[in-house]
Amino acid sequence: MFSDSVKRFYADHLIPNMQRFDTDGMVDRDFWKKAGEIGIMGGSVPEEYEGSGGSYGFDSIALYEQGKLGDGSWGYGIQSIVIHYLIKYGSCEQKSYWLPQLVSGEAIGALAMTEPGCGSDVQSIQTQAEKKGNHYLINGSKTFITNGGSADLIILTTKTEASKGAQGVSLILVDTRELEGFRRGPRMNKLGQRGNDTAELFFDNVMVPRTNLLGEEEGQGFYQLMKQLPWERLLIGITALGTIDFALEQTISYVQERKAFGKRLMDLQNTRFKLAEAKTQAELLRTFVNDCIQRIENNELDAATASMVKYWGSETQNQIINECLQLHGGYGYMLDYPIARLYADSRVQMIYGGSNEIMKELIARSIDN
Repeated sequence: MFSDSVKRFYADHLIPNMQRFDTDGMVDRDFWKKAGEIGIMGGSVPEEYEGSGGSYGFDSIALYEQGKLGDGSWGYGIQSIVIHYLIKYGSCEQKSYWLPQLVSGEAIGALAMTEPGCGSDVQSIQTQAEKKGNHYLINGSKTFITNGGSADLIILTTKTEASKGAQGVSLILVDTRELEGFRRGPRMNKLGQRGNDTAELFFDNVMVPRTNLLGEEEGQGFYQLMKQLPWERLLIGITALGTIDFALEQTISYVQERKAFGKRLMDLQNTRFKLAEAKTQAELLRTFVNDCIQRIENNELDAATASMVKYWGSETQNQIINECLQLHGGYGYMLDYPIARLYADSRVQMIYGGSNEIMKELIARSIDN
């Protein structure tokens, strides 16, 4: 029932606006609120915070169906990540204040880790939060932040004790609305996912209450990140699967109609073999993704397995979409065809959420221990 509801919503409100979102460089507030009205973002949120009280499976459906429409603009994935940080580590006051706003679409969330001088190396971040009475004084900058251009709530990765390395990292909730000293850079001119307002963020003597600390004490940020990264990496795998299914659907339809040398492209052995290979890879990934969803619902998804599904899912996604574009011939290079947009949107999947090189290193460490 939830899947049917999500599909109808996307058909009515996402598909007709995808091109406009790309042109505008952002998904408008009205769409977020409409998504909130039908409960897309509250599937796994407890009922006491105006959610549906379900599991990660609800988030998985919403993410998969978005990918299956070929959309890479709406930043619901990050919204889901922010929600789960709050569910896991937020105080009663933080959850009561923020979760209903995130579920309804009244507030948009972002997770700010990456900095201009460091990507996956969280221990090397330079952004600092200095204690000033009952407040933190925050200085620093972040880059490549999904939803950064519109986020009302930012979970900020910062150093509260610079001398302690990973033990000095904390997460702080930053309400950006009318916040003095906070500013956003221009929306980034990206290769793909152009409808998402990815931006740089700057914190110049920003003051936030110390009650905005996420968790019971300082220095827990690195631990919190490591515990929540499996969901972030799994959702990249889920999105990859949805996008693959869409790419195959589009390509099969094209080669069944397009003719060359007097016959359908689908009748050529090369086409049939390429699609057979892609379909097999998709089904293998589907099995792995479903297994990982079950694991995370059972609180059993470890970092190494999450790294595998992120790495393998995004690599498979890019490999299949590359083959699908090739089967479209010259038309595949035209943005009038969805496969061209998928090609551009998919490339970043191997970079964000931890680059695939980092994923391989994490997997290797689990083998070597």
